[in-house]
Amino acid sequence: MKYIGAHVSASGGVENAPVNANMIGAKAFAFFTKNQRQWSSNPLTKSNILTFAKNCERFGYQSFQILPHDSYLINLGHPETEPLEKSRNSFLDEIKRCEELGLDRLNFHPGSHLNQIGIEECLKRIAESINIVLEKTSGVTAVIENTAGQGTNLGHTFEQLGFIIDHVEDKSRVGVCIDTCHAFTAGYDLKSEAGIIKTFETFEELVGFRYLKGMHLNDSKKEFATRVDRHDNLGKGFIGEEVFNYIMKDKRFDDMPLILETPDESFWEEEIRKLYSLE
Repeated sequence: MKYIGAHVSASGGVENAPVNANMIGAKAFAFFTKNQRQWSSNPLTKSNILTFAKNCERFGYQSFQILPHDSYLINLGHPETEPLEKSRNSFLDEIKRCEELGLDRLNFHPGSHLNQIGIEECLKRIAESINIVLEKTSGVTAVIENTAGQGTNLGHTFEQLGFIIDHVEDKSRVGVCIDTCHAFTAGYDLKSEAGIIKTFETFEELVGFRYLKGMHLNDSKKEFATRVDRHDNLGKGFIGEEVFNYIMKDKRFDDMPLILETPDESFWEEEIRKLYSLE
């Protein structure tokens, strides 16, 4: 079964996220458990936690249908010691917040080398960061999101994602989220049928569908292989609709959160209905 949703607002408290998801007909959702542009936030209250659980139960959301996203400030491959430790501590806090909310996965961008260290060294730092945090927590899978490769961001190739996973000690608690916009602008052809088939064959070979824990379904405002991260609403960008039709008909994408991060949220309800019509 497919679980389509969107990255909804948690303004006013995390407990509002499932309410907002239900309002647009979503069967899955993503959200930030704290302000994504600040290092520190108030801890979750008992009321936050209990009401979140109550609202999830009320609207039928289980943990495998929910894909929380961590702060944009975190860089688990940072080349400098102090910012690296700050990022690791913040990531640990994010994982613990997921534990408190009864969630089983956390989506994050892997990290950037900032032109100060080599790519392989940075990838190893990212894996080391994951290992450190997983050792201090339980029950939550660290879900690495592929990137567009903008600037010095890593994780834009399936080889890099596979390298990180190879260096994670507890492979039962690491996974991947594929963002269609990021993949397309990183150089994976998601526009043609042959390109789509080849892309997911390559993913299976270099990473493996067993690690796929969610997807971000976005069109792209930028052209193929431009390495620029700019989402567009479905069917309005350079990717087109073929890949979304493919995903909806392929059982390998069942039983995980398939999340819209398209920029005009007024279309989310319509986009969710459109995707379900493709099954």
